[in-house]
Amino acid sequence: MALLDRIRDTAARNLRTVVLPESDDERMIEALDEILEKKIARIILIGKDDVRKKVKASGSDLLDIVDPLKYKDIEVFISEYLELRKAKGMTPEEARKTMIEDPLTFGSMLVRRGLAAGFVAGANHTTSSVIRAALRTLQIDKSIGVVSGAFLMEVPHSHYGENGVFIFADCGVNPDPNSRQLAGIAVSSARLFKQLVGKKPIVALLSYSTKGSAEGDMVTKVRDAVAKAKELAPDIAIDGEFQADSALVPEVAVLKCANSEVAGKANVLIFPDLTSGNICYKMTQRLASARAVGPLLTGFTKPCSDLSRGCSAEEIVDAVAITALRA
Repeated sequence: MALLDRIRDTAARNLRTVVLPESDDERMIEALDEILEKKIARIILIGKDDVRKKVKASGSDLLDIVDPLKYKDIEVFISEYLELRKAKGMTPEEARKTMIEDPLTFGSMLVRRGLAAGFVAGANHTTSSVIRAALRTLQIDKSIGVVSGAFLMEVPHSHYGENGVFIFADCGVNPDPNSRQLAGIAVSSARLFKQLVGKKPIVALLSYSTKGSAEGDMVTKVRDAVAKAKELAPDIAIDGEFQADSALVPEVAVLKCANSEVAGKANVLIFPDLTSGNICYKMTQRLASARAVGPLLTGFTKPCSDLSRGCSAEEIVDAVAITALRA
């Protein structure tokens, strides 16, 4: 059974509540039907009552549709959100407008208050909008100190990584992370791999250089990040800097860096910047027919997932299952 199918099964055996704020997107409704039919998660769908007419699936006992305007504790939410944001100059009027009119922020507040385990959004909102809602309401993991966007990649017919399974990061959030941020991304991505795959994470920080074969500011940043990541998590196999083939291919690793415990075995790939990470995940998804789920937002104390605006309904289902499992 493919990993993502196993994750769906595991989620179904341990039902958690996940918020879907984008009830106005047809892909979200299509995904919701499958989630309810297969009993993958309990769902809070944010929208008007009449959206229930669009839902074809049985299993309505797992679905709760919430209209912020009619929500019984909306005043509590508004007060708490105002308290969170008043240092930034938010007025009571702005807090009320945001909580009633922005489903992302309302959904994130449901997670903050423990009424849901996590949320999945981004089908028709930008990544920056999704992250902004989470940053304004959810706590950041201080040991990691950076929010990033990881992708779970499942590449068919591949013997690299964990039988074709990888975490790629950061592919969705930080344009040019510094070495400390890159170290946090490496550690949070390793922990995500362990949580989702159940196997030992082997983390490679990528570059255009392998262990000193080239020099430059970007190479120095990656080397510094490796050192910082090892300080943060000495129990995790982390190494670099590596070119991609040195990280993935055992025969190349033997020639270039035979003494590394990571080279040729990596299943968590950390990119030096957002440009390289985003390009690589999309090329792998399209050219290798890989399943790609994410960005799975890491660095928060509670799970939340962004979506590519080009996502399919199946990718939404996978993101919900993963979010439930992370809880």
